[in-house]
Amino acid sequence: MSRFAFLTLLVFTLTGHHALAESDAPWGQGKLTPTKYSPQKVVYDVTTGDIGAMESVLDRASHLSIITGADPFEQSIVLVLHSSSIKFFAIENYKEYETMLRRAQSLAASDVLSIKMCKLAAEGQGYRPEDIHGFVELVPMGDAEIIRLQYEEGHAYMQ
Repeated sequence: MSRFAFLTLLVFTLTGHHALAESDAPWGQGKLTPTKYSPQKVVYDVTTGDIGAMESVLDRASHLSIITGADPFEQSIVLVLHSSSIKFFAIENYKEYETMLRRAQSLAASDVLSIKMCKLAAEGQGYRPEDIHGFVELVPMGDAEIIRLQYEEGHAYMQ
């Protein structure tokens, strides 16, 4: 091994990927800004038919609860389900989505979040209230519930 190759390897080993990152990052690297968040009121408009995206919504809502103090008296995190997301909470699909459903039920039971579903959209897909798991509250119309939560209860809108 040549002296140059040895020195290059040594520098690379000692500096890790920083030597490469500098040439690939002309603007530097991101920095974390420490921020304290207070309890929030949030409504998530959930329409996804993708199980991975649904699990991501649960992850985001759970994390939001944690970083804002997880105080059920001071914060409110509501998922309003309609469109393609309804199938995940149908009793007939329990076996297929069991892992996600157990997590969603646990988050709802521990007051981290509440889950509401558009009854109109559920009926449009052939589901009656008794076809949906009991930890989900059906509301007459998802869009109207989102508007109510925003304007009457001060919830911020998330998608």
